[in-house]
Amino acid sequence: MDIFKEKFQAFLEEFGKGRKMVLSTSENDKVTSRMMSVVQLDGIFYFQTDKMLRKYKQILNNPNVALCIDNIQIEGVCKELGHPLDNSNFCNSFKECFQGSYNAYTSLDNERLFMVTPTYIERWVYKGSAPYMEMMDVEKESYLIEEYKGI
Repeated sequence: MDIFKEKFQAFLEEFGKGRKMVLSTSENDKVTSRMMSVVQLDGIFYFQTDKMLRKYKQILNNPNVALCIDNIQIEGVCKELGHPLDNSNFCNSFKECFQGSYNAYTSLDNERLFMVTPTYIERWVYKGSAPYMEMMDVEKESYLIEEYKGI
């Protein structure tokens, strides 16, 4: 296994099935962010939202999004998949990770499921007390880790 695949797989295992993350979207040079319940299935990140909300319109007009949590930033391309109940893999995982949100929102008529295919992942890691930037270009399948030296 090459270094990218090894590190990407390790990242996904560490990430786990689901997390609450900040989703950033933009349209016409205006960026907005909000907390979302996100599940990860086979290296793709999924969330659901109401089609009447601002982020829905922003994603339709600009599918480039970012997800962020703690020391992790994930850039990717977002695509609408239809109603969440039409995807049993998502529903099973979402229900397991976010039972309250699943019960409250998943069956609503206006809910839509989105997938984020990651294009670039960056995170801070520490070796002892030394900070490093870990970068994965998912599109190019390249991996780089560099010690952060500051100025």
